Amino acid sequence: MLTPLETLKLYPPHAGTLASLLQSRAAVAGARECLVFQGRSLRYAEVLKQVERTAGVLARQGVGAGDRVGVMSHNHPSSVFVLCALAWLGATMVPVNPDYGVEEARYVLEHAQVAGVVCSPHALPTVTAACQAWPVAPWLWLNTPAEGVDLPVLEALVAREDAPQPPPPSTEADATCVFIYTSGTTGFPKGVMHSQRSLVMAGEGFVARMFLQPDDRLLCVLPLFHVNAIFYSFGGALAAGATLLLEPRFSASRFWQVVHETGATEVNTIAAASAILMRRPRSEFVPGHRLRKIYGAPFDAETYGVYQQEFGVPTLIEGYGMSEVPGALNNPFPGPHKVGSMGRPSLHPDPALSLAELRIMGDDGGFLGPGEIGELVVRTPIVMQGYFRDEAQTRAAFRDGWFLTGDLAQMDADGYFWFVARKKDIIRKRGENISGAELDRVVGQHPAVLEAAAIPVPSELGEDDILVAVVLRPGQVAAPQDIAQWCRERLAAIKVPRYVAIVDALPHTPTHRVAKFKMREDGRLRARAVDLGA
Repeated sequence: MLTPLETLKLYPPHAGTLASLLQSRAAVAGARECLVFQGRSLRYAEVLKQVERTAGVLARQGVGAGDRVGVMSHNHPSSVFVLCALAWLGATMVPVNPDYGVEEARYVLEHAQVAGVVCSPHALPTVTAACQAWPVAPWLWLNTPAEGVDLPVLEALVAREDAPQPPPPSTEADATCVFIYTSGTTGFPKGVMHSQRSLVMAGEGFVARMFLQPDDRLLCVLPLFHVNAIFYSFGGALAAGATLLLEPRFSASRFWQVVHETGATEVNTIAAASAILMRRPRSEFVPGHRLRKIYGAPFDAETYGVYQQEFGVPTLIEGYGMSEVPGALNNPFPGPHKVGSMGRPSLHPDPALSLAELRIMGDDGGFLGPGEIGELVVRTPIVMQGYFRDEAQTRAAFRDGWFLTGDLAQMDADGYFWFVARKKDIIRKRGENISGAELDRVVGQHPAVLEAAAIPVPSELGEDDILVAVVLRPGQVAAPQDIAQWCRERLAAIKVPRYVAIVDALPHTPTHRVAKFKMREDGRLRARAVDLGA
């Protein structure tokens, strides 16, 4: 097994941009598989050619440095090509959840001020409705053909013999290349801006985190609108010169068949996916697979036991990161592993380059010692450039150069960090950060609702489920099912509450804010709520 630094040194030096990283890998491994999707295999030289041609057609469309283009699709090779091509031009990709409702999509696309959108046929009706009332509508391309739809198709534009040559690739490693929209405590998503250098360094960090080898085959079942898939699976595969096995989305029933058929050696998961697979019929498991490494969190002792002893996967690595600070912590690949911990600060393969520093900060801004509980703070070169069009939130996210995670944690005597609780009004469900404030606002707009408050409650799949407590207006009637349907019509399915409790009143602080901490401590609230997922 090569060390992470030996893996990186297989390739010529790069300039910290996505284009230079891809060119570096193609120079040595041009004939090696780079990207596999539904039986289609592209080698590094072929991916580089696709990126160049995509950059050419985007430039002809008028896309240049600083422009932003939305991408709304389930996982597809076009998302990889567009990301790299936009970076080639010094432009920015704005990935959007393809399962968003119209209002959610409209907010993100308008807030990001996109010049155009590349979407799948599945997402086309949502994108069309979201952009309908714009004074100047963004241009719109499909990533694959759709019968009866008269729109340019990216695949066809790139395949044309007269496809234009791209301009020289951008050399600005600090140019913003991607926005990751993440739920905020204000109730509106925040556009987390990351540079090309940040993405490239995160990919190299993932080589160290998982000891990636050039012959590794990274299965990507998480969505390419999240930091995990972009910065770890894609970035890590590219940094190692390895192979990215791209799946449209996670399928629990087919997971082990896909692992076996693709020869996957590494996969990233989230807590809910890991828990679901543990509870699936063992008849779906396919022995003889090559999967040897899983990255995710949290993993408890039961998870280690099932995956190592029943599923035959020897190495599980827990880690911690956020859209703002990807890859901050992990249990060291060589060990020792502390089950259930967030791990130690992540390392870069090159010992001359430092990555994350982490401390526990008290309310007064001072640092706390081992065993003391406070807010986890991070200082790292892999940090967001800020929140797009939100200087106030950007300033509030930092204190004396440290990023404030909003998570309470403690550090043990060995330097391992342990999660305690969330400080922010964020619900973590199936790998998604869901804003409690957003749910409060949407449910509160129901004509029968006087006040609403959403809180996380433990899920049997790990992480959280959503409980919404509702106070009705005098004389109004609404059933929990009505509240859920109201949410379904306005929010992505993952944000629809599982539990709805109709209550007489909500607890408040002296400043008249809803005291959600009291709601979380009230065990009777969940007991009296209607379980709509039962």
